[in-house]
Amino acid sequence: MARKPVSPQAEPAAPAADPRKRAVEALMRLAAGQPWDQIELPEIAAEAGLTLAQLRGLFPSKLAMLGGLTRMVDDAVLAGSSDDLMGEPFKERMFDLVMRRLDALAPYKAGLRRILPVIRRDPLALAALNSGAVNSWRYMLASAGIPTEDALGTVRVQGAVLLMARVSEVWLDDEEPELSKTMARLDRELKTAGCIMARVEDVHRLTAPLRGLARAICSGRPLKARRRERASDRGEDNEDYAPAI
Repeated sequence: MARKPVSPQAEPAAPAADPRKRAVEALMRLAAGQPWDQIELPEIAAEAGLTLAQLRGLFPSKLAMLGGLTRMVDDAVLAGSSDDLMGEPFKERMFDLVMRRLDALAPYKAGLRRILPVIRRDPLALAALNSGAVNSWRYMLASAGIPTEDALGTVRVQGAVLLMARVSEVWLDDEEPELSKTMARLDRELKTAGCIMARVEDVHRLTAPLRGLARAICSGRPLKARRRERASDRGEDNEDYAPAI
């Protein structure tokens, strides 16, 4: 699939009016040139043209600013969504979503290349980012007409998060204008994901009778209530349920 090359280091012509966006872009510019753990909050505020108090009012931490980047990318992808691919197979819709998301991330690639390896070594930070990614991909899938709220919705959303992470590993080092390595990896990951989801759906369908039985048992009336009903049908007294005197 041919694609127009995207400049990975595109810079906005003028400072962003939105202070949240200014803060996020300041962090990403700093991250492109120095280690993540050496970037201090006053530096970010100065780079963004904000006071430290203003920055605190926008974000509680650098990690939250990365969450802000995720939200910015979400907005860009959702704004560009259309119904053109709604009739296409799942694979084509996912391919389009991932590539549009990577295009939106392109201006921040240099910073992400230095940030992500550090984050991956921090379990707590990784868990926090995964939570944000799950929320993000719930909307991404919904924009492509892919169910997220049915019984397998959680599986689809988390699977999309993992797929994006695996493709991003190649994208970060892919300097080709057409991103051919990235697209090849994405194609392989989508084929694998399709096979896995087909098996999951088969298991879900085959176990439907067992789940129905379990729901019937769990939603049954309490044991004593059933005993009382049986005793009443037989005309027997049950002192456990005798009227209070």
